[in-house]
This record gives sequence, structure tokens and C-alpha cells, in this order.
Amino acid sequence: MTAVVPLHDDDPALLARLASVRGAGDVPLVLDARRPPAQLRAAVATTTRADLGGIGWVTLTSGSSGEPRVVLRTPESWEQSFAAVADLLAAKSPGTESPGTDGPGDAVALPAPASSSLTLFSLAHALGGGPRPLLGETAAATSFHGTPEGLRHVLESGAAPRLRTALVGGSHLDRSLREQAEAAGVRVTAYYGAAELSFVAVDRGDGLAPFPGVDVRVVDGELWVRSPYAARGYAGAGGPLRRDGAWATVGDRAELVPGAGGARRIRLLGRADGAILSASATIVPAEVEAALRSVPGVHDAVVFGLPAGRIGSLVAALIEPSGATLSLAALRAAAAERLAPAHRPRRWYLGTLPRTVSGKPARAEAVRQVRDGEVRPLER
Repeated sequence: MTAVVPLHDDDPALLARLASVRGAGDVPLVLDARRPPAQLRAAVATTTRADLGGIGWVTLTSGSSGEPRVVLRTPESWEQSFAAVADLLAAKSPGTESPGTDGPGDAVALPAPASSSLTLFSLAHALGGGPRPLLGETAAATSFHGTPEGLRHVLESGAAPRLRTALVGGSHLDRSLREQAEAAGVRVTAYYGAAELSFVAVDRGDGLAPFPGVDVRVVDGELWVRSPYAARGYAGAGGPLRRDGAWATVGDRAELVPGAGGARRIRLLGRADGAILSASATIVPAEVEAALRSVPGVHDAVVFGLPAGRIGSLVAALIEPSGATLSLAALRAAAAERLAPAHRPRRWYLGTLPRTVSGKPARAEAVRQVRDGEVRPLER
């Protein structure tokens, strides 16, 4: 009978333990040692009660929008994408000579914790012959897989002098960071995906195109994918994953737009259930956030609604500055240049965005900090 084997992401022998658990036909559950113990116990109990027939991996959602969920996936749902990912990383497996490097094989820097699905994927890839994983150190890395914040840190610290390629997901990759990486000789591929769907689309600098093997369509403004990489479902309480035959969605809004040479590209518009209703307008936070990130002096932004009686909600923004001094007047003027009136924030806050352990903005925590008065509004 298949058993769940809890492991902790701070275990220095984690890769060997993963190999042992998978070799025995059991399912590893890698837990984030920083989460509250009650959450960890609940995740183990939920997974233990699940039907694990045919399941090879269990991942936890990052919790950027609330409590984590337990996602169940077959080994094949990741294995079938290994070749495409190796190509994006220009990576060869250990024991083979790799052009442009001084030693055998390639190594991938994984700054996000092993409990995050993007790092756990790379560990599974390593067990399947992929590049050697580097957890917690980057000096020997020839490639990178992580969030934009992780890449920014590696570039600014100079901690990975041999870096040639980067695969970046989890949140928005701004153009300046891509340019910074490419100026340092690092080829960057950004991607859109989800713990439930794995890789959906990649952006080599000319917009999001479907990941190899993935078909996409937009139905009533919602992005649906037909993919061999999708998870089977959840253990315990469900989440946003829905199916319609061979197609699946997690509720992200999108539109298909023409790209270079007429090829279609995917323009993401945010999660449908995150829309802000203000008077007669429906505001998609991702659209407003994208506009605010283009403002000089803005490093990142989280946009959300604050209850406002009969009109529904006021649009609010928590801005993380990039070091420049930002005034209320300057932010309002920049929003007026970039956004329709209904989409302009009416409440502004400045501070460091809370982030998940993998580096993604922790949206629910940002909203809580504002509502609990831990972040004061910008008044001038």
C-alpha cells in the first residue's frame, strides 16, 4: 500500500531521501519547516486520508492568496515536461560535458524552498536525470529556476558567476529585470503556470506562448488548458482547479492577442475571483498592478479592494518602492496617466510587500496588514 512520507525542506539530505521514498513506491510530502506546526499536521493528515493510487508527488500551494492546499499529481505529469525544461535551461545532466562550463554536467540554482512546487519539480527532474540541484548555494550554478525576486538577488549579489540561463515563474517578471539579466549574459525565459497545471506558457521576451505540448483556449474570458502536465486534483478540500473533459482551468482570466508574425500570445488578466467591484465597474487587480509597476520608483505593487458600503469597494494599492521617494501626488498623477478613472487607486500605502517563502507577493497577508492598521496610508 502506498504510504505518505513527510519530509522537511531544511533536511540537508533531502534529495537522497526523496530518491529513497520514490524508489520504495511511496509518496513524499515535503513540508515547509517555517509553517505553523498545526498546518503541517493538517497537511499530513489530509494527504494520508487521500487515495494515492498512481500518485507520485504531492505539493502544497504557496499560500499567496490564503491557506495552502494539497495537490496530487502523477509522476508522468512532471516527467513529460523534463525534456522541454532541460532545453529551456540549456542544461545537461550530471556526468556529461556541457558546452561553456568548466566541469561535468550542469547545476541549477534553486533559491526557493524545496516545499515550493517549482523547486520540488526541479528536484524531481534531478532524480529523472536533470541538472544537479543547488539548494542554498549558487556559486556553481549554470542555470536558475525560481521567482523574479530570487533572480534579482542572484544578479545583484554576483553569487552565480557561471550563470547562463534562467527559468523564472511564480510572479510578474518586469522588463528591467530581464534586461539586467540579459546584460549579464543570462538568457531568461519567464513562464506562467500553477501548482495544479504545472507549465502553461513561456515568454522568451516576445509574450506568453503555449508551453510545448499545451493547448490553450479562452472561454468567457477564462483561460483553459489541455495539457499532459495537469495534476489529478486535491487531497481534502478542493480548490480552483476545474475540468471540462480534457480541458482544465484554475480560474485565471486572459485574452489571446496577436504576437510577432501573427502568432497568438496569452495576455493574463488575473484571477476571476480576485476582481474588485466598485460602483458599476469591475476592476482586475493584475491590470492595475501592471500599470503601477511601470511607474518610476515602483518596485512592485499589490492592488485590492476595501469595503465601501453601497458602492462595493474602493480600489487600494500597497506599493513597494525601489528606493526613490514616492509622494501621494506623484502616484496619483502617474495613475491618471495610465489608468481609467474607475481603476485608479483611491487609497495608497507604502511598505515592503510581504512575500511567500518562494518570493511571491503574499496577497492575503498584504491585505490583512492594511486592514489591521499595520501599514499606514500615504497622506502626502
